[in-house]
Amino acid sequence: MFSVTEACISQFLKRWKAQGGFPVSHRTGRPRVTDPNDDRNILRTSRSNPRLTAPAIRREVFVNSPSPPSVSTVKRRLNAAGIMGRRPVKKPLISEKNRSARVKWAKDHLNWTRQDWNRILWSDESKFLLFGSDGIQWVRRPIGSRYDPKYQLPTVKHGGGSCMVWGAFSGNGIGPIHRVKGIMDKNVYKDILQDQMLPHLRAMGRGSVYQQDNDPKHTSLFVKDWFKSRRVNVMEWPSQSPDLNPIEHLWEELERRCANKRAKNCDEKFAQLQSEWNKIPMSTIDTLIDSMPRRCQAVIDAKGFATKY
Repeated sequence: MFSVTEACISQFLKRWKAQGGFPVSHRTGRPRVTDPNDDRNILRTSRSNPRLTAPAIRREVFVNSPSPPSVSTVKRRLNAAGIMGRRPVKKPLISEKNRSARVKWAKDHLNWTRQDWNRILWSDESKFLLFGSDGIQWVRRPIGSRYDPKYQLPTVKHGGGSCMVWGAFSGNGIGPIHRVKGIMDKNVYKDILQDQMLPHLRAMGRGSVYQQDNDPKHTSLFVKDWFKSRRVNVMEWPSQSPDLNPIEHLWEELERRCANKRAKNCDEKFAQLQSEWNKIPMSTIDTLIDSMPRRCQAVIDAKGFATKY
């Protein structure tokens, strides 16, 4: 097959035996600009503050170096260790007291049936921007750690706005959606309860329960007295628990449905939201209600910290 003489093969074998194999020749190429200690410092700095950018890590680690490596080199060292730049998931910052309350609530409701969940009228408020976005932030984290509290971006409710809406739904289907005009205080909320929520709750039948979060205007004495006078059963709710309220996913669905629709003003935006809200299929509702046992278990497993929901 190959035109190699026996003498050549014999000489090759003698040389191979004498040298114990053939040494690998020196390979050319650019020498590595960081040593193992540099690499460890890069990783340690990123893990101590996952929100540091690669340029910031470079400045901190090589502050006294006369010839620091490039930003690209720092990124390569991080990527090689499985630490990638990702957008952080936004989750509420949960206090220790509220974590305990969340676990208790989840355990109390873990074994509820679909029939039990169907009695609940879920509610919430949400804002929808007319233009632009809230901006993008980044975090460096290992693969598979998206919902680790260390790599989340703590949020607070609302914080500025455009078109604010209140909405509700139950296991029986989509409920009312209402535009909130001006500042939503306890009086505005009471009017929403009277005109929007109460008729729907009554239509659900005896034993129905209204769910709301613990926003101060929801839990004011004024509103509590209104609930009492109307004999409305209100669900006990753990604070800082949007992941236990399936309506949060309806807001996301609504955002997706309206993402490519332009709106000149809030009136136009609400018309779009209302139209798409009423198109949400029952299959979506079923999926959300059926997720409640898994949501409860996830909170228990996370020891009260925010979950993926």
